[in-house]
Amino acid sequence: MTWLLLGMLLFTVLYGPQLWVQRVLAQYHRQPEENFPGTGGELARHLLDRFELQAVKVEAAEQGDHYDPTTRTVRLTPDKLDGRTLTAITVAAHECGHALQHAADEPLFAWRTRLVRAAVIAERLGSFLLFAAPVLVIVTRIPNPALISMAGAFLMMGFGILAQLLTLPVELDASFGKALPLLASGYLVEDQLPAARRILRAAAWTYVAAAFASVFNFWRWLAVLRR
Repeated sequence: MTWLLLGMLLFTVLYGPQLWVQRVLAQYHRQPEENFPGTGGELARHLLDRFELQAVKVEAAEQGDHYDPTTRTVRLTPDKLDGRTLTAITVAAHECGHALQHAADEPLFAWRTRLVRAAVIAERLGSFLLFAAPVLVIVTRIPNPALISMAGAFLMMGFGILAQLLTLPVELDASFGKALPLLASGYLVEDQLPAARRILRAAAWTYVAAAFASVFNFWRWLAVLRR
């Protein structure tokens, strides 16, 4: 019974926020708002131009809305790029918030970008260590073979966990330090602000859940390797 309750709790913590976020985004993505003169993509282009970020592109995203600091591109899924819903407008403003962070060279955004790049390299090295652990144990004659596996697991997941933990304040700033004040400055009417705030808050919870899931998976890896 205890394990069943623990499993239900973990499922709720790991997947509950994702289901809630999908519900919130869908709720405000059903019909166009009458007071929106443009689409999410057009708003993104307008905001970037307003802050003299003409070099930042706006494109359709194949997978997920995001800002790419490498190519300096705001990418929105087609439904938000061409949509006139509250969700489309709010998400577009949020992704432009990241472009503003990048343009201002804000420390947290810069560190998050570095950690994400480092995590890719660390994951490859960690995978190599886990794959080659038996051979490395014979070659190096390490008295505790589990050390190599633990090092591999840390490289595969540790950098990713650090990047995700740093992602949360970056996302919160893009939402509530950048996007919401911009939207409240005349792009949304007063009655739409609570819903926009709810959309941004829901989106933030996806990163909380992702960070928790990463920590949980890392803990499971360590538990297996200690056996």
